[in-house]
Amino acid sequence: MAKTYLEQSEVEKLEQQASCVRDMLLIRLLSRLGCRVSEALAIKVEDIDFNRGLVTIQHLKERLKLSCPECSSRLGRGHRFCPKCGREVDKPMAKMQEVHRRRTLPLDDQTLKMLKDFIKRDRTKGLIFGIDRHRAWQIIRICARKAGLPHLVNPETGSVKGVSPHRLRDAFAVNAVRVDDSGDGLRLLQEHLGHQSITTTMRYRKVSGEEHKEWYGKLFGG
Repeated sequence: MAKTYLEQSEVEKLEQQASCVRDMLLIRLLSRLGCRVSEALAIKVEDIDFNRGLVTIQHLKERLKLSCPECSSRLGRGHRFCPKCGREVDKPMAKMQEVHRRRTLPLDDQTLKMLKDFIKRDRTKGLIFGIDRHRAWQIIRICARKAGLPHLVNPETGSVKGVSPHRLRDAFAVNAVRVDDSGDGLRLLQEHLGHQSITTTMRYRKVSGEEHKEWYGKLFGG
C-alpha cells in the first residue's frame, strides 16, 4: 500500500543500505538538513563550520521574468493586459533571472563527525560529493529498493512514485511538524527549508495529519 511520506525508521533503513560512506552521508544530509538535492550536491568543504556545527546552504534558482513590451512593467503569468499602461499583451517580454540565496543550518554532532572523518580520509577538497543529480537519484532509488521501502503518493496530485531525494526533505519536514506544530515551530521550519511563503510550509502540517485531526477534535470536543 502506497504511503504519503517516509517515517524516520524507514529513513534509517534507507541509510543502512548505502554501499559506501559517501552515499550514507548523502542520505543523512538530505534527511537531517531537509535540503534540496541540488543544495546538498553544492555543499563544499568550506561551507561546513565544524566548530559551530553549522552548514551554509547555497541555493540558485532560475525565474522567468515577464514584462510589458510597451512600458516594461512587471507582469504575472495570468496577465492579459498590462496593469500600468493598459495595453493588451499577446507576447510579453521574457527574461530568465538567476536568484541566489543562502541560509545557515545546524547539523547534529554525529553527522558532523562522519563528515569530518570522510573529508579527512578521502582528502576531499571542494565539493563534498562530486556527483551529479542523476547519480544522486540513482543512489536513493537503489537504496530504497534494497530496503524494501514502499512507493509514495503525492498528496496534491495522487500520483504514485518511488522514493526520491525530495522525499527525504518531505520526511524531515513532516517529522518537524509532528514534533512541534506551534506558530514558532512552523516559522523556524519555513526558515530552515528556505520557503518564501509560509503557505508552502503549512502543507506539511496537513500532510502529517495534525491539522485535520485538530480540526476534527474541535468538532466533538476531542
